[in-house]
Amino acid sequence: MRLIQSLASVALGASMVLAPSPAVAQTPAFDPSARLREVLPADVAERVLARIAEARARELPAQAIENRALKFAARGVAPSDIEQSVVQQVERMSAAKGILESARPTNRPSADEIDAGGEAIRQGVDGSAVSDLARSAPSGRSLAVPLFVMGSLVERGLPSDEALARVRDRMLARASDAELEALTPARNAAAGSAGQVGLDRAGAARPGGTPGGPTGAGTPRAPTGVPQNGGKASAPTKVPPPPPARRP
Repeated sequence: MRLIQSLASVALGASMVLAPSPAVAQTPAFDPSARLREVLPADVAERVLARIAEARARELPAQAIENRALKFAARGVAPSDIEQSVVQQVERMSAAKGILESARPTNRPSADEIDAGGEAIRQGVDGSAVSDLARSAPSGRSLAVPLFVMGSLVERGLPSDEALARVRDRMLARASDAELEALTPARNAAAGSAGQVGLDRAGAARPGGTPGGPTGAGTPRAPTGVPQNGGKASAPTKVPPPPPARRP
């Protein structure tokens, strides 16, 4: 009987050793860090990954920063601009996190809220507007979509205080996230251009290949069917004369 119990104990111990731990089982198959090393020069990749590690240590949404860098690399953005974008976005997220924590001391901001707050600041929303929105939000309401909408409105030319008033009024009226998103115009096709890399607004590249951004990225293209003639005037099209009328 004791032998059977001993064998059972050994078998149980072996199964515990061989069984994969939950941490191993939940490891994602896709590793953004490894991918960043593939798409960026080695020195740039190491600096970007160091800033991402710093963001993680500061309890910022590091995965959103990784995805941001990969997205711009896929679009052909210059590695130096990607690095600058990561550095600046980490600082904007850190500022947004501090603002949200001060405005709502009892509510720990989520990763989505910090990400949306950092993006809203990039788009030109004042820190005071972020704070006012957080303080006036109904208890328990996520600020991710409201911050996203407010940033989109400001980026399209609405003053920060007016964007705040629109979003805050709709939130106080218990509008859903979908109803809030209806406040923003449809995103145009240039949303992924060099102007959206996330550099500081004073020195950001804008559509049209302006200095300070990736060379040639964001240069407007003529609509389909319009010849790429560099703006030169086209020669007038010669219209053939009508055929002579037939005599009866």
